[in-house]
Amino acid sequence: MAGMRVLETTEATRSRMSRQRSHDTGVEMALRRSLHAAGFRYRVHRRPLKGVRREADIVFGPVKVAVFVDGCFWHGCPEHATWPKRNSGFWREKIEKNRARDANTDARLREAGWVALRVWEHEDAHEAAARVAAVVIERRALLADRMNRARVNVVEPPA
Repeated sequence: MAGMRVLETTEATRSRMSRQRSHDTGVEMALRRSLHAAGFRYRVHRRPLKGVRREADIVFGPVKVAVFVDGCFWHGCPEHATWPKRNSGFWREKIEKNRARDANTDARLREAGWVALRVWEHEDAHEAAARVAAVVIERRALLADRMNRARVNVVEPPA
């Protein structure tokens, strides 16, 4: 293919990278189990916004909370990211693009009234679930408050 850069790699690296999961990773499943056990219901692997080709791992639609479980390598974790020595320019560019796309996704969601939560793969699933739950509960309370105020503002027809 014209314009495609040929990467210098080994068969072992190619094999390892091809086995990397993008959905239903161990940390994502643990987070989902913890949230479900706490009574939360959600959608998985959905696009929160129409017209935006980015998929959240966990979506709480009615309260507009999107959760992304990010891998330390792929998303450049400030604590655990490593920079490969082989093809370093390629990987640095790829990871920096991932970071920029993540920031753009968060901004677009925020503009549409959503909360984007990022969970790193190294985080404890129960602690991450507690953080997610706190935001969902807060958003549910705000939504209920808005709904109650809307009901109060409805004008009763004369009898």
